[in-house]
Amino acid sequence: MHTRNPSAHASAWKARALSALRSNSSLSVRLSRYNAAMARARALEVQEVQHGH
Repeated sequence: MHTRNPSAHASAWKARALSALRSNSSLSVRLSRYNAAMARARALEVQEVQHGH
């Protein structure tokens, strides 16, 4: 796995998003963390498409 690979980073952010949902924080905190991590993952995927990797 290369550190310059956006899809690997996107997968890592998705994993972080899912672990945020499973944490024992309040629902609103879990959702905001999940949404932030998924937004980051989507941004990385868009970047990957734009750069044609």
